[in-house]
Amino acid sequence: MNYKNNRITKLFGIKYPLIEGGMAWVGTAKLAAAVSNAGGLGTIGSGSMTPEILEKEIKRIKTLTDKPFAVNVIMLNPYVEEIIDLLIKEKVPVAILAAGNPGKYIDKLKKVGIKVAAVVSSENLALRLEKKGIDAIIGEGMECGGHIGDVTTMVLIPKLTETLSVPVVAAGGIADYRGALASFMLGAEGIQMGTRFVATVESEAHENYKNKIVKSGITDTLIAGARLGHPARSLKNKFMKNVIKAEVSSAEEAEEMMLGSLKRAFIEGDNDNAAFMAGQSTGLVSDIKTVEEVITDIFEKIDEKLKTFLEVNLQ
Repeated sequence: MNYKNNRITKLFGIKYPLIEGGMAWVGTAKLAAAVSNAGGLGTIGSGSMTPEILEKEIKRIKTLTDKPFAVNVIMLNPYVEEIIDLLIKEKVPVAILAAGNPGKYIDKLKKVGIKVAAVVSSENLALRLEKKGIDAIIGEGMECGGHIGDVTTMVLIPKLTETLSVPVVAAGGIADYRGALASFMLGAEGIQMGTRFVATVESEAHENYKNKIVKSGITDTLIAGARLGHPARSLKNKFMKNVIKAEVSSAEEAEEMMLGSLKRAFIEGDNDNAAFMAGQSTGLVSDIKTVEEVITDIFEKIDEKLKTFLEVNLQ
């Protein structure tokens, strides 16, 4: 299993086949640079950003790392056209497109040398994007935090790897070497992690956010927005329970409650009035480490497990 020198590491020019999930608010230039400097592909999450704010973050990351990095662009962003143009102007190495069908942007980005990946939750969209020339597909299972699909990582990844010819990255529920190794065994050539990186030293999220992830278990998340057509997973708290109740009677009220809730989680750590987006893997996170420690630990332990496996089976 040559996971350190495969199509993903070669495509993105990185040491380890690991991508930071494109988290709104949490995915700042500082955190992304730390991931890139540690050998992965750091990602600026532009979901909450205007083009002006994103431009500042892109310029900021360029002062923090000389390694490749990505910008996650969601199709729901009202500034998506301007953001695509900004990525081209700033010569961003990698664009990760998500939350919709980004097919019309692939050729435009690739023509100027930007590598393009897309986050999907089904094989149908993945196939359409492959025909459009996508460089890689990130298959995200419903265990993930934030906006989710309907299929688990364990089912989605083998389906994508048997269906597609482009490399597949596994996402959703991965927080340590066990999830990473399982992903590689399912046929993925890389992993994407988000929740684990919230609880790191370099994360600029409020300490309450980090500590909630460390203290939460695998059943301590809730899915809100299902009745509104865009389900998203967050940590369980009174606020999210109230949002789910509001959905039943008034979609408008639920939408209004969610406005600014991610910002309040990230900046204020306000447990009573905020949505702390996180995946089920929160139950696998037990401490706050540096980004380098997280990444190094994953791949060192994979090496150890593979070495032991080979020694036992070659005797």
